[in-house]
Order: sequence, then structure tokens, then C-alpha cells
Amino acid sequence: MSMTADNIEHVISYWVMFQAFHSPALGGFAVISHWMPYLLFSLHAGALADRYDCRKLIQVSQGLFMLASVAWGVLFLTGTLRMWHAVVILLIHGAAGVVGAPASQLMIHDMVPREDLPSAIRLYASSRQLAILLGPGVGGALMLLLGPAGGLLANVLIYLPLTTLLMRIPYTGHAEHTARRRTRPFRFVAALDVFANARTEPRIMTMIVLAGVTSFFVGNAFQAQMPEYAHYFGTDETGVWYSVLLAANAAGAVLGVLLLESANVLLPSVRTAIVCAGLWAISMGLFPIVQNYQVAIALLVLAGVFNIAFASIAQTIVQTLAPATVRGSIVGLFNTAMLGLRAGSGLTVGVLGAFVGVRVSLALSALMVALIAIALFVREARFQRRRAATGLPAESHSLRL
Repeated sequence: MSMTADNIEHVISYWVMFQAFHSPALGGFAVISHWMPYLLFSLHAGALADRYDCRKLIQVSQGLFMLASVAWGVLFLTGTLRMWHAVVILLIHGAAGVVGAPASQLMIHDMVPREDLPSAIRLYASSRQLAILLGPGVGGALMLLLGPAGGLLANVLIYLPLTTLLMRIPYTGHAEHTARRRTRPFRFVAALDVFANARTEPRIMTMIVLAGVTSFFVGNAFQAQMPEYAHYFGTDETGVWYSVLLAANAAGAVLGVLLLESANVLLPSVRTAIVCAGLWAISMGLFPIVQNYQVAIALLVLAGVFNIAFASIAQTIVQTLAPATVRGSIVGLFNTAMLGLRAGSGLTVGVLGAFVGVRVSLALSALMVALIAIALFVREARFQRRRAATGLPAESHSLRL
């Protein structure tokens, strides 16, 4: 619910900024200013989660999220929105996300038995990615029903259940290692140690690289430009088609979650994650260049399926294989790639789109992701053949602890 509220704010604020300023560059800047805190501070947030009560960190995050929604709602209601307001609020919103993300992921390890961790992590990753994709669809509906200001003020209420729950649950995120080094600051040398720990497990590094590539070139910058894509397909002033396009992506996410957790058709493996990322890139690359509105919706549904599949598999591999003593820091490194590098997509899709058009910029960015995914798949296949030649077992299609 909290992550859905996060993305409800995105869809309403993006629509209003587009209507007020009609600036692709501003849409790109919105993406950059939101995701830059993840790029700069995810490692630090992961180190904090390793040392402190994760419940408190998430509560701080929730308070900042609610502050941002209230600020947007008041500015929309009074008609006093200025560009500098958007910059400040987006920075607050980005800070809220980076503080809470590693802490939320660490708490899973307290909540379930070790043998259930892969399923639990996959379920959490799926629900988180589902919220990222479902939030815009819900936000579009709220905007149509209540208007931009009413939708944002109502959105504040969606943050309250998690904030209240954190006052009652006993999990702190540190059940495995109760003695934490709380006084040692996180320095640059510590960041090098995190990289060194991650490099000891090639599967973790491959997932970090894959997450970084998909985020840097495409990320979710297309959502900030969705009003313009909707306009190309014949939107009206009420934003109905805009909401339908966003809902199509969310529908794909729902289908993806059902396939992952019910049919159990995609068990975690490096090659499965790479293939899903490549298919997602192909779907996203075709979306802006097709001429048919129905085909565009179908491509967004497919993109939602493949996105949630590769993201949840990648997170499952990283969280399960990371050493317990530095799990928060390695999760922070993964978040730097998966979330922080989305700031780059503000350049590759948004700012570049101001010069060549957002349709061309998204298609070119998705093509880069597809090509790199092919290269990673070939590299992984060669690695597995070398392992087989030396008598070592190839990667299991079912991730084992």
C-alpha cells in the first residue's frame, strides 16, 4: 500500500506538471531529481539498516512521503505550483524512498524461516514491483474521481496502515545478528568492502549489472513522459487514455505476479532474469513506435509481465546469496543500480527526448538494454560451459540456500 501511494503521487504530479509547463526536459528532471538520492545514498541507507532498528527507519521514510503528498496537494489546490516547488518536493520524495528501502528488505529475514526465504523475498519483490506498476493506474483513477489536489490529499491516508503497523510488530531486521556496530560511520573504504563482498558471488554481480543497465537506459522515465505518448495516441483533456495506458502496465504486473507465485513457471536463475529483462526491453522499444493504440496497450501489458519477472528474480538472487552480516549494504548496492541509476533514464529518455522526441529516445534506450542483455546472456552461457568442462555443476534453475 505504501509503495502504491508513492507511485500515485508520481502519476498525478507528472500529469499536472505536463499540463502546466509542457516540458519534456522538466519531465526528465523530475526523474533525475527523484532517483538521484538512490544513486548517492543507497549504500549509506543499507549501512544504516545493518546497524539500526529498521522499523524506525521505515517510519522516518513514511513521514517524508506524507509530507511530500501534502505539499503537492496544497500547491495544486491553491494553484500556486512553481517549478522550484516541484524540485524541492521531488528531492524530499527521493530521500523518503532511499531511507526506507533497505530496511524493508532486511525485515523479511526476521519474519520467515530460512527454508522459505527465496519464496518470501520473491513475493516481497513482486509486491513491491507490482506497486510500482499498479500505483500509476490507481493514481489515474483517483485523479479522474477527485481531481489532482483531492487525489494527493487522499493519498496521504494510504501511508497510514504501514506507519501504524510498525508500532506493533516485533521485527527489527536484526534477528540473525543482534550485536550491531552502531557507532562506526560508513566511509568510502566501507563502500569498497561492499563491492569486494559482492564480487565474491558472480551471480550477485551479474544481477547488479543487469539492474543498472535496465534502470539507466529506460527505468521508469517513460511514466513521466506518458502524457505525451497518450497525446500521440489521441488522448482527451480528461486524461482517460493516459490512465488506460498506465493501467495496462499495471495489468501486466498483476499477471506477472500470478505467474510467479501461483503457476511457479519462472524459478530464480541468472539466465531467466536476463531473458526477462531482454523481452521487457523489446516490448518497451516497440511501444512508442507502433501506430495502433490497441497494440500499444498489449505491449505495455507484456512489458509489465517481463519487468516484474526480471526485477523480482534479480532481487531474490541478491538477497538470498548476500552474507547476513553485510546484507543491508549489498541490498543497498543493488538498490543503487536498480533504483539510483534510474536518474540516468531522465537523460536517456527525458532530456534526449527534448531533442529527438520522446518516442525515438525511448526506442533507442530500449534497444541498448536489449543488446546488453544479449551480451550478458552469451557471457553467462560461456561461463556455464566452462563450469561444466571443469566438472563443476552448472547453475541450478531453482535457487538453493
